[in-house]
Amino acid sequence: MIYTVAALYQFAPFDDPAALRQPLLDVCAAQGVKGTLLLAREGINGTIAGSADGITAVIEHIRSLPGCTDLDVKYSAAAALPFQRLKVRLKKEIVTLKVAGIDPARDVGRYVAPADWNALVDDPDTVVIDTRNAYEVDYGSFAGAENPETRSFGEFPDWWRANADRFAGKRIAMFCTGGIRCEKSTAFLRAEGVEDVAHLKGGILAYLEQVPESDSRWNGSCFVFDERVSVGHGLVEVGEKD
Repeated sequence: MIYTVAALYQFAPFDDPAALRQPLLDVCAAQGVKGTLLLAREGINGTIAGSADGITAVIEHIRSLPGCTDLDVKYSAAAALPFQRLKVRLKKEIVTLKVAGIDPARDVGRYVAPADWNALVDDPDTVVIDTRNAYEVDYGSFAGAENPETRSFGEFPDWWRANADRFAGKRIAMFCTGGIRCEKSTAFLRAEGVEDVAHLKGGILAYLEQVPESDSRWNGSCFVFDERVSVGHGLVEVGEKD
């Protein structure tokens, strides 16, 4: 059996995320879907896997939640179920930045489609920043991207504030695995007064899925948070680094 893997997130206004938890658990359990989903007042984030029909049912349920009609989902396939358990957790943030008042649903940087990303990063006036953690960057990244060498996303604001002067007057383009961290980091930079800031819509996963390897600016593989470990172009499983 081939399993469908869905990496998803949506910044959305959930007034009472606790009330959403049990119905979401119920639909996942009924469909045999495994994985982890995070709920917070700012939205939903996670990766799940199961049968194609099961994943479709769960995604339909999530899209019925407030502000989730346009839920961002990246699909891939796995020969074995990459998760053994189902977890739906309540959190303060769906991705932890530790900066109060950041709201990507209200103010965020410009979205750049994978098909347009090469032109942006090839421009010498663009500073490209990898918002992922150092161990993820070690698997692969875009050529020439800045590596903040963070251990967690919560360290990114301090790194930016310590280095912002180096990037003054430049266009900033940021990326991450599936789009959520770079989307939140562009909202942070907007709050810091940076006007020309963009991020890769759908993240690295969308880029590897949509951009032919012959045209790619990506080097290496992309670390993913499941038993596949990492994927390459076409979202083909690569596994551990050599």
